Amino acid sequence: MRIIAGTARSLPLKTVAGMDTRPTTDRIKETLFNIIQDEVPGSYFLDLFAGSGQIGLEAVSRGAAYAVFVEHDKKAAACIEENIRFTKFTDRTKLYQADVLSAIRSMEGRYRFDVIFMDPPYGQGLEEQVLRELSGRSLLKEGGIIIVEAALDTTFDYLEELGFSLGRLKTYKTNMHAFITKNK
Repeated sequence: MRIIAGTARSLPLKTVAGMDTRPTTDRIKETLFNIIQDEVPGSYFLDLFAGSGQIGLEAVSRGAAYAVFVEHDKKAAACIEENIRFTKFTDRTKLYQADVLSAIRSMEGRYRFDVIFMDPPYGQGLEEQVLRELSGRSLLKEGGIIIVEAALDTTFDYLEELGFSLGRLKTYKTNMHAFITKNK
């Protein structure tokens, strides 16, 4: 696993040992960043269920002004800290070692994000829980985007009741990215 483009291009990143995290493949990460390339430069980027931190670090490498990582697992959070130091992005990042819902509540009034990315464990309904929490908060800037990496059988039929719209769905062999915006 590595940074694909930008100022930290080709730098290898550490991953968390074991099966508790599912790192996004370089191919899927490259496709994702090709889709959001216009949103990233100068953005505030939130990486929820951050794992190794590779998505947020890729965003900073590609010109995001700041990235915030949220990871509950102690080993994964330590891995993110190592990757932040290794990429020398310590002044443009912040790590919250906390569960995602608590972190979202604690960030209210402190941050506003252009891009919110989440890759929760599959099959637990966490996407909906997080989107419900975000719907009542002001963390997403007007015109911002939420990207959910999810299993192929994940449904988003509740988005409208939360004030969100599904803008695009990009499917891959084993998972998908849902691109969600807040209704005006």
